Amino acid sequence: MVSKNLMKAFGKKFFLNDWVQLIFLVFFISSCRTFVAEPRYIPSGSMLPGLQINDRLIIEKISLKKRDPKRGEIVVFNSPYSFDEGFIAKRNTPLPTKSYCFFMGFPPMSFIPGLRDEACDAYIKRVVALSGDMVMVNNRGEVFRNNKKVNEPYIGSKCDFYPCAEIENIKVPEGYVLVLGDNRGNSQDGRSWPGTFLPKEEIIGRAFFRFWPFERLGFF
Repeated sequence: MVSKNLMKAFGKKFFLNDWVQLIFLVFFISSCRTFVAEPRYIPSGSMLPGLQINDRLIIEKISLKKRDPKRGEIVVFNSPYSFDEGFIAKRNTPLPTKSYCFFMGFPPMSFIPGLRDEACDAYIKRVVALSGDMVMVNNRGEVFRNNKKVNEPYIGSKCDFYPCAEIENIKVPEGYVLVLGDNRGNSQDGRSWPGTFLPKEEIIGRAFFRFWPFERLGFF
């Protein structure tokens, strides 16, 4: 009788320990993902040729909390459908909560039909202009910053087959940046948003390291 009671006690103890360890692990992973770094994959061709579809990246989140993004830096940010007033005004439903979007970021949830909300998506683009810059983008996707054409060796397509949306010569407001995709002929970026510019507080982090595929392994 004593041995059975001991077995039950030990079994209950180990069961509780397992749950405590699991909760700690989930909390640790969630904290790292929220504050330090997280993996991301490239879902589209908007950053070709530098970033290929299905590339896997580590997005580092700490440095941009302490400094502004740099021109030419690749950043990941919240969907413009979550912050651009022009997009929000067209919604038929309230914006999803941050908790909802957080859990939708895990693969099993994001693949369930009917649960995805475009306001929960994350975008990856390149910073081409900072607060205070005068910037213009012509219909070939070429950027002119402070009245000088920007040398962009990373560009994939320059809208050679059909004209792209333009941005007239305009000053980037304080607290904002302009982001564009490298594949200028196939990218939903500041040229197609009602508000044009990206608020810096919407930036999640910067592209830090590509860990897949192995043949393109490396830091940015």
